[in-house]
Amino acid sequence: MTHPPRPQRKPLAMLLHAAFAGSLLLAVPLLTSPLAHAQSAEQRHYEVPAGPLEDALNRFSRQAGITLSFDPTLTHGLNSPGLRGQYDLQGGLDTLTAGQGVRAVQGSSGNWTLMQLPRPAGGDARLAPVTVTAKAERTGITENTGSYTTRNMQTATKLPLSIRETPQAVTVVTRQQMDDQKVEILENVLAATPGISMTKDGPHRVAFYSRGFAVDSLMTDGLPSELSHYISREMNATPDMAIYDRVEIVRGATGMMQGAGNPSAAINMVRKRPTATPQLSVTASAGSWDNYRVEVDAANALNEAGTLRGRVVATYQNKNSFQNVADTERSVLYAIAEADLGKQTLLTAGFSHQNANHTSSWGGLPVAMDGSNLGLSRSTYLGNNWDYWDQDNTTLFTQLEHRFGNDWKLHLSASHTWSDLDMLGSQLERTYWVDARQFGQYVGQYKYTDRQSSYDAFASGPFRLLGRSHELVVGASLRDLDFDGKGNSRSDELDLDIHNWDPGSVAPQAMDLNYWHQDRTTRQKGFYTTARFNVSDTLKFIVGGRYDWFDYDAKTRNGTRTTRSRYAVDRHFTAYAGVIYDLDARHSLYASYTDIFKPQSALNASGKTLKPIVGKNYEIGLKGEYFGGGLNASVALFRIDQENRAKALTRDQCSDLVPSCSEAAGEVRSEGIELELNGRLTPGWQLAAGYTFAEAKYRKDADPAKVGRLFATDLPRHMFKLFTSYQMPGELNRWKIGGGVSWQSDIYNKGTNFYDAGTPFRIEQKAYALANLFVGYRASKNLDVRLNIDNLFDKTYWRAIGSNTAYAVNQYGEPRKFTLTGHYQF
Repeated sequence: MTHPPRPQRKPLAMLLHAAFAGSLLLAVPLLTSPLAHAQSAEQRHYEVPAGPLEDALNRFSRQAGITLSFDPTLTHGLNSPGLRGQYDLQGGLDTLTAGQGVRAVQGSSGNWTLMQLPRPAGGDARLAPVTVTAKAERTGITENTGSYTTRNMQTATKLPLSIRETPQAVTVVTRQQMDDQKVEILENVLAATPGISMTKDGPHRVAFYSRGFAVDSLMTDGLPSELSHYISREMNATPDMAIYDRVEIVRGATGMMQGAGNPSAAINMVRKRPTATPQLSVTASAGSWDNYRVEVDAANALNEAGTLRGRVVATYQNKNSFQNVADTERSVLYAIAEADLGKQTLLTAGFSHQNANHTSSWGGLPVAMDGSNLGLSRSTYLGNNWDYWDQDNTTLFTQLEHRFGNDWKLHLSASHTWSDLDMLGSQLERTYWVDARQFGQYVGQYKYTDRQSSYDAFASGPFRLLGRSHELVVGASLRDLDFDGKGNSRSDELDLDIHNWDPGSVAPQAMDLNYWHQDRTTRQKGFYTTARFNVSDTLKFIVGGRYDWFDYDAKTRNGTRTTRSRYAVDRHFTAYAGVIYDLDARHSLYASYTDIFKPQSALNASGKTLKPIVGKNYEIGLKGEYFGGGLNASVALFRIDQENRAKALTRDQCSDLVPSCSEAAGEVRSEGIELELNGRLTPGWQLAAGYTFAEAKYRKDADPAKVGRLFATDLPRHMFKLFTSYQMPGELNRWKIGGGVSWQSDIYNKGTNFYDAGTPFRIEQKAYALANLFVGYRASKNLDVRLNIDNLFDKTYWRAIGSNTAYAVNQYGEPRKFTLTGHYQF
C-alpha cells in the first residue's frame, strides 16, 4: 500500500520535537537513580506565621513534637518572620530566631533550650541575620499576606517560577484584592482583571474572552474542566470564590497546560489550604437589594504533632436583584485535609459543594428594530415569576506529593465533578412570523447532568548539564467529560406589552422533556514535558512539548430526528518555547512562542474531518520585579494567528457524498499590547492596574467582505482597570481606604433584520467608565469593618449586548450599590 508523503516539518517544529524527546530520555536516569529514592531524614514541612517570637516558637515546638524551654524575658518584645516549607529542626529554629540575639540549642537529653547569644562589640544584643541552609518551599499562597501579587505561580509551565521568570503575560488576583473589592463569584473577579472581557446571552450564560478569543476551560489547582460548549458554561462558569486563595491568569495560547482550546487564556483558581495553627473567622455582610451573606472559615492541626491539618469553609447568601422579581440563594461547603505521610510525603484530599438557586429569566431586555435603546428602566423584568435556574456542583479531589532526596518531586492529582442544571426560563422574542413589532415569549425547560474527571501526574526537579543546574518537568494528563441532557422549548404568541408587563399573568405549562435529548462524551489524554535551561546567570531558555489524543462523540435527538457528530484528533503536538534575559537584578526581557489546538467537526470534500484549528501566540515583553517580588510590572506585545478555521466551499467544490463541505483555510489575527503593575508601591499602599489593547481581525474567510474586519465587535478593544488600597499611617492606622476605576471602549453588533425587508440595525454600548470606593476600619484587634460602594456615580450601561434584534438578551450593569462587611478573627 502506498502512503502519501508526510509534510516536511519546519525547523522550529523539528527543534521542539527534538527537545521533547530529549527531555524524556534525560528524565529516565534522574527518576531511577538511587538518589531519587533516598529521603531526607532531617527535614519536614512547617507552617508558622509571622508574629511574636514566643508564639512562633511555641507553634513550631507543637508541630515538631519537641520540648523547648525558655525564659519569657528572652523573647519579650521580639518578633519572628515565621516560616513555611521544608526544614530540619535546627534550621527551622534558626530561621524563627534570626537576628534576635537568641538561639535554640539541643541538650544531651534531646530537649531544646533557648539561649541568649553573647553581645557583640557595641553592646547590641541583636545580631545580624543568621544564614540558614534549610530549604524553604516556594509558595504562591497569598492569604494573610496583604499583597496584590504573589511570589511565584505554576499555571504557565508547572515550574514554580516567579512572575518575572515566566515568559508570558501573567496576572494574579490575590485573596486580599478579592476581599478589598468584595467580589464573590468568578464573573466579578474577571470583570476586574486586566485583559479579560466577557459576553452574556442571559443572566447566567457568561463567556470569558482574552485577546479576542473565548476561554475554553477553567482550571482548579491546575486541573482543567471544560467550558468550550455553551451548556458547560451554563453549569460551571461562575463558582463562588470563598474557597479560593487566588486566581492565576496566563494570557495567550496555553496548550501545554490545557491541551485543546482557544489561544485566549488559562484561568487557574487555587484553593485555600489547611494551616497547622488555629484559625477561625466569621465574615458577614449586608448590602443593597437585601443582599445578606455569611461566611465561616476554620482551620487547625488535627493532631498534636501537626502532621494532620484541616480546613472548612461554609457560606450562605440570600439576595434580591436590582431587577424586579429576580433573586438568588447560594450556599457553599468546602472541606480539605492534609496529612504528612512521612517527612517527605504530603497527601491532600477534600470536597466542595456549591448550590445556587436563581429566580431569573432566560434572557434580558429587547432593543428597537434599528438596535437603539427602548428606554426601559434597569429594574425591568420581562420573564415570569415561575422562571428558575438552579445549579448544583460537587467536586471530590485529591493530591499526593512526594519529595525525593535529590530535590525531585512527584505530584499526582485527581478530581471528579458532578454538575447539574435544572431550569425553566422565558426569553422575549419578536413574533416575526406574525408581526415583527410584537413580542412573545420563547420558553425552555431543560435538565442537564455533566460529569467531568481530570487526572494529572508529573515529576519535576533539577538536573546538571555542562556544569550548570537546570529544571525539568515530565507529566501526563487525562480528561473525561460525560454529558446527558434533555428538555423542550416553545414560542408563545403573547403580544406582550413590555412597558406594562405582569410577571404573574402567564401560568406555566407542562412540556415533554424527552423531546430533545443529547448524550455527549469527550476524552482527552496528553503527555508533556518542559525544561528550563539556565544557560548563564542572566539567560534562561524554556522549551516544552505535548502530545494529545482527543475524541468527541455526541448523539442528539430532536423530536423524531437523530443526528450524530463524531471526530477525533490523534497525536497532536503542541509546542512551547521561551527565553528570558535578565537586564539587571530587577528587570528581564522575554520572548515566547506558544500554541494550542482546537478540534473541529467540519468535513472536507472527501468527507474527512478538517485538521484542528491552531492558535499560535508570539509575544515579547519586559518585566520588572521590585521589593523582593512585592511589586511586579510588565509590558507585553503579542500577535496571535488562529489558523485552519473552517472556510466553506461552494457546492461545485464539494461532492455528492458531502454536498456541504469546507477547507481548513480561514484565519483570524489578533494583535495588541498589555501593561500591568501589581503589588506594593510603599508600605501600606497596594495597587493592581492594567491597560490592554487587543484587536482581532479576519485575514481569510469564505465571505470576502469579512476580510480585514473585526472578528468580534462586541468585545472592547481598549480596557483599563485599576484598584488600589492604602493603610493609613501613624495614629490613623486603623483606617484603610481604597477604590478603583474600570474603563472600556465602545462595543457593537450590527446587521440586517431578515424579517423586516433587510432593514439595518446597530446595537451598541459607547465607551464608559465605572468607579468604586471602599473604606475599612479596624474596630478592635479581632474585628474589621468595611464599606464598599460600587458604580459610585450610578452609571447606566449595557454590560452585554445581543447579536440581533429578534431575541432579547441585552443585560444592564448593576446600578450603584452599597455593601457593609464585618470580619471577625478569633
